[in-house]
Amino acid sequence: MSCIIRKWKREDAKELCYCINDLRVLNNMTDRIPYPYHIEDAYVYIDDVLASDETKLFAFAIEYKGHITGSIAVIRQDDINRRSRKIGYYLGHDYWGQGIMSEAVKQIFQYVFKHSDIERIFAAPFDYNPASCRVLEKCGFEKEGILRKNGFKNGEFHDMIMYSLIK
Repeated sequence: MSCIIRKWKREDAKELCYCINDLRVLNNMTDRIPYPYHIEDAYVYIDDVLASDETKLFAFAIEYKGHITGSIAVIRQDDINRRSRKIGYYLGHDYWGQGIMSEAVKQIFQYVFKHSDIERIFAAPFDYNPASCRVLEKCGFEKEGILRKNGFKNGEFHDMIMYSLIK
């Protein structure tokens, strides 16, 4: 299997909408993403990412067999955490369970460590998302602990599990 991570293109908007416009996907993500997700939302996201400063944000489309299957990004933290980045990712439901995300996570952390001064990448998936935890563990991330009632999603508090990877 071989997926690639690459810069977004405006013509990716339709497939982006297809992947993200699914509550099974959105229930594991930030509330900043609207539902339903419209083509205009995709264009705004893609334009913002393309205009962003790479010293603060690395954001890529995940492509598999010629199709956009999801997104992956790492966001630089600030102040005393400026040498850390938070990783976020999602995959369209049709592509779950195929090893695509594990491959994309490996590609992005190799890219980040090679092209920046970042020493630590971290993630904190919801406790109800064991698939995301498995992806991180397969990629060498270590579990640091539980962030109790750290996330409020769909009207309920949830624990989040902190993982990190050190350069």
